[in-house]
Amino acid sequence: MSDSEDMTEFASIVERIERGEVPIKNIERELICPICKELFTHPLILPCQHSVCHKCVRELLMLNHEDSFDAGSECSLPGSPRSRVPSPSMERLDRLVRSATVRRSLGSRGSISSPGWRRGSVTPRVTSIPCPGCQHDIDLGERGISMLFRNFTLENIVERYRQAARAAIAIMCNICKPPQLQEATKSCMDCKASFCNECFKLHHPWGTPKAQHEYVGPTTNFRPKVLMCPEHEMEKVNMYCEVCRRPVCHLCKLGGSHANHKVTSMSSAYKILKEKLAKSIHYLISKEDQVRTQITDLELLVSQTEENGQLAERHANEHFERLFETLQERKSEMLKSIEQSRTRRLDQLKLQVEEYQGMLENSGLVGYAQEVLKETDQSCFVQTAKQLHTRIQRATESLRTFHPASDPCFDEFVLDTSREETLLKEMCFGGVPDPPLIDLSNSRVYNEASICWRLSDDHLPTDHHMLEYRRLVKSPSQEDSEDSGVWRATDKVYGASTVVGDLDPDSLYSFRVRSCRNSMFSPHSPEVTFHTPPAPAFGFLFSDKCGFSTDRLILNKRRDTVESVASMAFLLAAERVQTGSYIGLDYIIGDTGISQGRHYWAFKVEPYCYMVKVGVASDSKLLEWFHNPRDTSSPRCDHDSGHDSGSEDTCYELSQPFTLLTIGMGKLFIPKTSSSSTANATPGDLGNRVLPMPQRLGVCLDYDACRVFFYDADTMRCLYERQVDCSGTMYPAFGLMGSGKVQLEEFTTAKRLTF
Repeated sequence: MSDSEDMTEFASIVERIERGEVPIKNIERELICPICKELFTHPLILPCQHSVCHKCVRELLMLNHEDSFDAGSECSLPGSPRSRVPSPSMERLDRLVRSATVRRSLGSRGSISSPGWRRGSVTPRVTSIPCPGCQHDIDLGERGISMLFRNFTLENIVERYRQAARAAIAIMCNICKPPQLQEATKSCMDCKASFCNECFKLHHPWGTPKAQHEYVGPTTNFRPKVLMCPEHEMEKVNMYCEVCRRPVCHLCKLGGSHANHKVTSMSSAYKILKEKLAKSIHYLISKEDQVRTQITDLELLVSQTEENGQLAERHANEHFERLFETLQERKSEMLKSIEQSRTRRLDQLKLQVEEYQGMLENSGLVGYAQEVLKETDQSCFVQTAKQLHTRIQRATESLRTFHPASDPCFDEFVLDTSREETLLKEMCFGGVPDPPLIDLSNSRVYNEASICWRLSDDHLPTDHHMLEYRRLVKSPSQEDSEDSGVWRATDKVYGASTVVGDLDPDSLYSFRVRSCRNSMFSPHSPEVTFHTPPAPAFGFLFSDKCGFSTDRLILNKRRDTVESVASMAFLLAAERVQTGSYIGLDYIIGDTGISQGRHYWAFKVEPYCYMVKVGVASDSKLLEWFHNPRDTSSPRCDHDSGHDSGSEDTCYELSQPFTLLTIGMGKLFIPKTSSSSTANATPGDLGNRVLPMPQRLGVCLDYDACRVFFYDADTMRCLYERQVDCSGTMYPAFGLMGSGKVQLEEFTTAKRLTF
C-alpha cells in the first residue's frame, strides 16, 4: 500500500470515529467498572488514568478509611443518583484493601499522588485507595474525590451502548404527565431534561434565551458544556499538564500544584492525543488478521492446557493410588505379624498361669499329689509317684527360678517412619525449582534482619519466595516464650532479599527460604543461624565537622566510609623525613551522640590498616583531643585508653571518659587492665592479648550501666568489656594512623535516632 493510500485510509478511520460510525457492539468489556462489575455509572478518572464508578470510589474510601471520604465531592458530579448505582462487591473491596496493605508492607509497589494534595494543610486527611486496575496506591489528597475529573467521554460511550442494547426502550418526555405521557424527541443539555416536540416548543419559545439552548437526540446522559477545574471550581480547564496527564486551568499553572510542570494548550493536546489514538486504532485494524491468528493459537493453547492438566492430574492420582496400595499392603502385613506375636505370647503366658495355679493347695498338681499319697498299695503308689515326683520337682524348680514364658515388650515392632515422612514431604514434580541458598556475606542481623539469598542455577524464573524464621531457645528463661521454636513466614517476596523486623536482642534466630514456581514450592534451603546484637542498632554517620582533618582523612559522599592517606604536605616534605613519620592519630567521630539507653553499632576495618582505634569518647574528652592533639592527655600516650604505648607493667582501674581498642596489621590488641574480661586473655600473657582481627567489629554502649562492650560482629562473641565514665554525651570515636579504612554497616548508617 502506498503512502497516499495509507493516509487516505487513516483519514477515513478518523472520520468514522468522529461520526460515531464505529460499531459499539462487542465493547462491553471496556465499559465495566473493575470494582462493581457493572456498566460505569458517573465514572471518575484516577491519577493513574484508570476509571472507576463514583460510588465505588466512595465505598472504597469508606471501607479503607471510614472518616476520610469526601462528602462534598458532588461539585464535580451534579445530580449523582446514588440510589441508581449498583453496589460494588464488598468481598472485592475487602480484597483490594487487603492487597494494598500487603503492598505497603512489602514496598513492592509505588504510589501515585493527586496533584491537589497540599502538604501544608493543618488537618491533612488520609484518602488513599488501591487502584483496582494497576494495583498502585492512589493518594487523593485532602480534598478526596472532589479532585477527580468526571470521565464524560466514557459516560457518552456507555450511554450509546445502553441505547444500542435497549433500542426498543424509548426515552419518555420529562414534562408530560400521565396518561398523556409522550416519547421524547430531543434532550436539552442546558435544561438537563428530555422533551417531546410540543413540550420543547412550549419551554423554548422563539425570541427568548431558552431558544438558544443546545439540544441533542433523546438521552439520559447530561454533561456540562464546559469542563471546570476541580481545584479552582470557577475556572475552565484550558491547558493539559504533560507531567500529571490531566487537564488544568491557568491558575493551576500560575501558582498551583502544576506551577513547575510542563503544560501545553488544550487544542494542541487534543490534536496530538487524537492523532496518536487514531494511529493506534489504525494499526490494530490493519493487524486484525494477525490478531485473529493469535487468538486461534491462544484458544488452542487453552485447550491443550486443559487436556494436559487433566492428564497430569490423572497420572498423579494413579501414582498416589499405587502408593496407597503399597502402604495398605505393608500395613496389613506388619499388623498381621504383630497380631501373630501377640497371640503366641498370650498362649504361652496363659499356659504358664495354668501351671502355677496347679501349684495351689486343693487344685491342680498339688491336689492330685495329695490324693496319690492316700494310696496304700506300695506297688501302685510307686508306679504313679515316680512320674508325679518328676513333675513336682519341675514345678518346684520353676518356682525357685521364676521366668515369664514370654516377653510382654513389643520393642522390636516399633516402626520408625521419619525417613519415609521426610521423603514424602520432599516428594515433588520434576519441575519444582531448586532451593535457593542464603548469602551469609550479604545478610545482616540487628534488631532487624536483612536476609539475602542466591537463586538456583537452573536459570528458570520463579514466581516468588517465602522466607521463614524462628527464634531458638538460648537459655531456660526463653523456653516459655510463645514464639520460641515456632516458624514464622514473611509475606511473598518477589526479589532476592527482604527485611524482617521486631527481632529480640541477644537471641539466636534461624532462617530458611524456599522458592515457588507455578504454585510448586522448592524444598527449604539449609537453615542459617544468626545471633542478634545485645541492643538495638544505633544510627549515625561520620561527622565532617568536629575535628575532621581534611588533609589526612578522606570521607566519601555518603559519610559512611573514612580512609586515612598521606597528606600532600607530608609527601612534599618526604625528602626531609628520615625518622618515623607517624607521630599522631587523626580522629573522627559519629554525628550523633548518646545520652541514655543501650545501643549497638558495627563496622568493618580493612586488614591492611596500620593502626586504627575504635570505641567511644565523651564530648569533654573530644574537646581535649581536638584542641591539643599531641599532648599527654591524648589516647596516644594515655595508659588506660586501650593502646599499649607507655607503661606495659601498670594497670589502671580508673573509669575514664573514653575507651578505645587498638586494631592494626590484621590483629586486635586487648588492653592490659585487670578490670577487663576476655574469652582468651590471661593477665600478663601477651600472646593471649593479641587476637586475629574479626571481619566485622561491633561496639555496644550501655550508657546507664557505664560499660562498653566490643564484639566479633559475625559470631557476637564478646572480645572485651570495661567500665567507662558516661558523665557527658558519648560519641562513637575512631582514630586512624597511617594507611587505614573504616566502613560503617548499612544498618548503622540507615537508621538515625534522636535522644
